Amino acid sequence: MLHSRIAVSGASGLIGAALVRSLRADGHEVVRLVRHPARAGDEVEWSPERRYVDVAGLVGCDAVVHLAGAGVGDHRWTPAYKREIRDSRVHGTTAVAEALASLDVPPKVLVSGSAIGYYGDTGDRAVDESAPAGTGFLPSVCVEWEAATTAAQEAGVRTVHARTGLVVGRAGGAWGRLFPLFRAGLGGRLGDGRQYWSFIALHDEVAALRHILDTESLSGPVNLTGPDPVTNAEVTAAMGRVLRRPTLLTAPAPALRLVLGDFAEDVLASQRVLPGRLLDSGFAFAFPGIDAAIRAALS
Repeated sequence: MLHSRIAVSGASGLIGAALVRSLRADGHEVVRLVRHPARAGDEVEWSPERRYVDVAGLVGCDAVVHLAGAGVGDHRWTPAYKREIRDSRVHGTTAVAEALASLDVPPKVLVSGSAIGYYGDTGDRAVDESAPAGTGFLPSVCVEWEAATTAAQEAGVRTVHARTGLVVGRAGGAWGRLFPLFRAGLGGRLGDGRQYWSFIALHDEVAALRHILDTESLSGPVNLTGPDPVTNAEVTAAMGRVLRRPTLLTAPAPALRLVLGDFAEDVLASQRVLPGRLLDSGFAFAFPGIDAAIRAALS
């Protein structure tokens, strides 16, 4: 993509902040969707709750990357927080899609966040984008989340659902909480450790998003996960190796359910998800293995 004007929501999050840095370093103009009146030239006001976007701020954008949504692991899953998880994604995505559809000249592409939670618990079975949605809370959220882009698709905007796995980063997300625990020697297996974790290095997540922006043949679901999912036990061993710390502790499933409530089922679920469409489109991972991904997060 030549030097372009690109709008990003969720720009203060782990992935969004890294993407904004990467785009600006290459000379792209980035405007950030923010939840307050715009105070700077690179800000566009929006409100997922009110389904509002200041459409004037999106005029001239070549692409939009929509990553905003309440953190899945930020709070215990009370009925109210589960509603917030769903509404922040569905209402926010609807607002963005309808704003793009209202433009006289809409952007060429919308990359809208989604998650491998779409597939539910796949056990040992490897799945790619051809697999159907699973059952349960997160799969149902992902189905609604992706459907909320309909207005943009109907307006002719190439729309990609970026189904992201567990991002290995130090500054946020699930892995951001793991690093301090393992550094303190308090890391260990979760449940029996046999559940698959489909991870992706933050560097590769950003590179994959940019690859999607540039690859006109990609639309619909694209899995953003590394090519080699590993079990939680293998993640635990790798964290111990890289950080040179013991990993003798375990968090039994009943204890996780007590502490995390319904979210424990997601932590204990097995998701062996492969990046079929990324690989088929020629994307090359810089940090495909778990040890390399962890080291990249620390560098």
